Amino acid sequence: MTPRPTALIAEDEPLLAAALQAELAKAWPDLEVLCLVGDGLSAVAQALALQPDVLFFDIRMPGLSGLEAATDLADAWPAPDKGNKPFPALVFVSAYDQYAVQAFEAQAMDYLLKPVQTARLEKTVHKLQQLLARQAPAAEQFEDTLRQLRGLLAAVPAAPSPQKAPELLSILTVSAGPDTRLLPVADVVFFEATDKYVRVVSSTQEYLIRTPLKDLLPQLDAQVFWQIHRGTVVNAACVDRVTRDELGKLSLNLRGRSEKLAISRLYAHRFKSL
Repeated sequence: MTPRPTALIAEDEPLLAAALQAELAKAWPDLEVLCLVGDGLSAVAQALALQPDVLFFDIRMPGLSGLEAATDLADAWPAPDKGNKPFPALVFVSAYDQYAVQAFEAQAMDYLLKPVQTARLEKTVHKLQQLLARQAPAAEQFEDTLRQLRGLLAAVPAAPSPQKAPELLSILTVSAGPDTRLLPVADVVFFEATDKYVRVVSSTQEYLIRTPLKDLLPQLDAQVFWQIHRGTVVNAACVDRVTRDELGKLSLNLRGRSEKLAISRLYAHRFKSL
């Protein structure tokens, strides 16, 4: 007997979560909703524990956004080429945002707009049923998902603006204890996001700045500073070596520093020749 398809809904507004579950029960009676969660961290934890076939992730949630939760989950998911369950089909749920919608469509990633319309949900259900029935190779399907997430990360956070692109930073104002210093960006080995700050690490010193990493990234030269994880950006010229562990996960060491930094699956394509 073929097992019933399963799903997880991550939505921080309980009434909207319940409404989506009710609409799914009508549009896809065979679908079993395993869990409703209200924040991004719980979405990742429950998805790993339950391994559903489909994920409905609200774009805006406490803790982690739906997109951040999806990228963290992709990084933690058991390798799909080792006989493990395929990565779930992803559907993002969002209030109307024309730039986000354009990004979803450009990356061929399915989405639902709030409030969810019956006709649109039925179309999504049909696509999901076709996807699950196709049973494409798990590793190939996973690579497609990673590619789509990379595209969304690049497009969704920053809506187009009529203003010119920000100028690239050459000097950073950083905190060093009670003092403030001017640090050449070229001297930075890596940036690492923490709870409320970003660590700015040179070969000999560490500093803190309040600018969020997502706001800092557009001001950095993308040819020089590579994002290797959701919260980590490295100076490519400072990369000493990249290693792969027995599970196939990559990490790197930087010249002048002792840290070993994890490389997310989402950004491992930069090092695919290894």
